Amino acid sequence: METQTTWYPSLENIHRAAKRVKGTAVHTPLMPNLNTSEMYGAQIYLKREDLQIVRSYKIRGAYNRMASLDKQSLKNGVVCASAGNHAQGVAYSCQILKIKGTIFMPAPTPKQKVSQVKMFGKDFVDVVLIGDTFDDSYEASMAFCKEHNSQFIHPFNDKEVIEGQATVGLEILDDANFDIDYLFLPVGGGGLSSGVSSLFKTLSPNTKIIGVEPEGAPALKNSLQIGENSTLEQIDKFVDGAAVKRIGDRTFDICKNNLDAVATVHEGKVCSTILELYNKDAIVVEPAGALSLAVLEQYKEEIKGKNVVCVLSGSNNDISRTEEIRERSLLYEGLKHYFVIKFPQRAGALKEFVSDVLGPNDDIVHFEYSKKTSREKGPAVVGIELKNKEDFEPLIQRMKDRYFLGEYLNEKPHLFQYLI
Repeated sequence: METQTTWYPSLENIHRAAKRVKGTAVHTPLMPNLNTSEMYGAQIYLKREDLQIVRSYKIRGAYNRMASLDKQSLKNGVVCASAGNHAQGVAYSCQILKIKGTIFMPAPTPKQKVSQVKMFGKDFVDVVLIGDTFDDSYEASMAFCKEHNSQFIHPFNDKEVIEGQATVGLEILDDANFDIDYLFLPVGGGGLSSGVSSLFKTLSPNTKIIGVEPEGAPALKNSLQIGENSTLEQIDKFVDGAAVKRIGDRTFDICKNNLDAVATVHEGKVCSTILELYNKDAIVVEPAGALSLAVLEQYKEEIKGKNVVCVLSGSNNDISRTEEIRERSLLYEGLKHYFVIKFPQRAGALKEFVSDVLGPNDDIVHFEYSKKTSREKGPAVVGIELKNKEDFEPLIQRMKDRYFLGEYLNEKPHLFQYLI
């Protein structure tokens, strides 16, 4: 019986990909980060793929794939389905290579992302908004490919795409004048992690390679536990650049052999990391771009005194998400809490709550209340922001002592979803 062997990108093909993408993809810097280095007692370096012209590494794989195709394969144009970075990479490649492209995106895709795709593709790209989800757009793109005999450009499960993403690793090794002890790579569909890890296994075999997924979409980690590539039934889409239900079959085979470990990071921790990067270093990253840094706390003992590289994969972050990012961060850090408060329906009840229950540094940031007839007490939904998370338990105790506490909503997701 014939057994299928795992394909790995060859060093020769990765170097060939580097020559192809040179001049289109930027050679991004490998920069030391003083704040995180001091925090973890290690030498932390950031590979700044957020500085690409399309603001993510995706241009590498898309361009390498398209530039490797012959004229016959391209005569009916190319097609992709994406709501994010891959769409921009394909669009820009279409413009550079003068290839006609059709890009399918879900109808709810933010206008900012749609505008960016059109801007990068110019007259060479048509954008089709269809369906409510990526899966809807993907199905439509497949039907279009079949009807028009067009070339589909897969975001990750493709040899040339993987080889293109592997050029990130070539640049890291070219720029590092030190031995790399740890390499942290974000994992979505697996194109970046499989390409870069294959290169490191050849050229830097002593480097420990850690893949990082969002906690709400652990497609690779779940598949590794099962022992075969599998599909998640539901995912949290917040880390949209890395939240996939299923990693590529090809990339799964590579990652399961190359990665030393796969870790997951809570979406709230990702948000805290985004805010810290912006406030301390003036670096803007999207949620997927923060994964490799957000996970370092889990490895803080292992990485002490080590040389660590974290890939910041992209910076396509819509400013309209800022308030949600801040909210999720505060909730994760234990600084924001929502309650149903039972207010006695008498004059002075709110004043009593403010003066006797709230601490000196506690702030009411959300309040919904309407007086009910024929009731002794009226419920209100109250959001309270704390200065220190240690103030939470004393606050709860004061609520109980004065009979104000109704329900704590942070632990009731079916109700909590209406607030954030």
